[in-house]
Amino acid sequence: MPLPIGVYRADQVGSLLRPKEILQLREKIAAGQGSVAELHKLEDKYIAEVVRKQLQAGLRSITDGEFRRAFFHLDFLQHLDGIEVRGQLMSTNTSKEGFRPPTLVVTGKLGHSKPIQVDDFKFLEKQIKEAGGEGKATSKVAIPSPTMVHFRGGRDTIDLNAYPSLDEFFDDLARVYQEELQDLYDAGCRFVQLDDTNLAYLCDPKMRSEAESRHNSDARQIASQYANLINQAISKRPKDMTIGIHLCRGNHRSQWFAQGGYEPVAEVLFRDLNVDVYFLEYDDARSGDFSPLRHLPEDKVVVLGVMTSKKGEVDDEEAMVRRLNEASRYCKKGLEQLCVSHQCGFSSTMEGNELSEEQQWEKVRAEVKIAKKVWGEDTSK
Repeated sequence: MPLPIGVYRADQVGSLLRPKEILQLREKIAAGQGSVAELHKLEDKYIAEVVRKQLQAGLRSITDGEFRRAFFHLDFLQHLDGIEVRGQLMSTNTSKEGFRPPTLVVTGKLGHSKPIQVDDFKFLEKQIKEAGGEGKATSKVAIPSPTMVHFRGGRDTIDLNAYPSLDEFFDDLARVYQEELQDLYDAGCRFVQLDDTNLAYLCDPKMRSEAESRHNSDARQIASQYANLINQAISKRPKDMTIGIHLCRGNHRSQWFAQGGYEPVAEVLFRDLNVDVYFLEYDDARSGDFSPLRHLPEDKVVVLGVMTSKKGEVDDEEAMVRRLNEASRYCKKGLEQLCVSHQCGFSSTMEGNELSEEQQWEKVRAEVKIAKKVWGEDTSK
């Protein structure tokens, strides 16, 4: 079966380790030194470099490494009208050093005054062309799933005066995503990935219980509500725009926040959600077995994250091939419906995972090698 536009047998979630110079300048700016203009110029320099490195490593789905972001979600969402970033998420699930991400508050009517990712997309396209990748690679834009605005805070973080009805809130949230997707399409973008931690968090018994209490609803209803939200958000995308979704259980400095197999959300995820491709974590026992893939329709694809971005050691090639073959037994068309990647990005937050840049690229090259071994030299087929 042909792969969706922008999807390759050796694929990636998107974020890459930030260059030290970018991190150092961000620290200076936070301390009142340096300028945003200086940072943007530095990001331009390193994005051009990382595009070349991705192409040299054999990747064809190309990102900007998310070098312009501190968090995978907040840098996008805070540009929507009516949203503010405040404080820390109140949760019993924290990292070892006590890290809790900031939370979002809806303070007024949601709006989309101007495109958010279009300029970054255009710059990425330009760098791919200059690096010789035009016609050989696809620019990939990753944005947070719309569920990120609701799941962590729920009704309590949505202003009652702005939205006495949650139905109106969800309608407006879907609308601003429709507008951003159209802006990206008009600029030439053909692949957008939605990064979603929340459907994966519903697979964790502890976090599922917290969510049911916070939202006064059972997990199945929450998952269905989110599938409807995402479907509405992508409902107006043109037919030649691929939409993917990445489910993540947390990825901060090589630490995770949730665990549990996909079974609690599998039917909603695979049967109800109108996306083209799923990027699923499967790098260790936290993600459960492959049996939920039996729900995958025969016209959809899974990029199987059997490799890990959390450790520096390169995954064993033969073990990865065995894992892919094992997963294929649950897919109606076998390996035709699968691709391979690492379970998540290498730097979902700017601090990055605990491995070196050299190890990162060694792991990427190993992934491409595995893909060619399983599917052949042309990773677009």
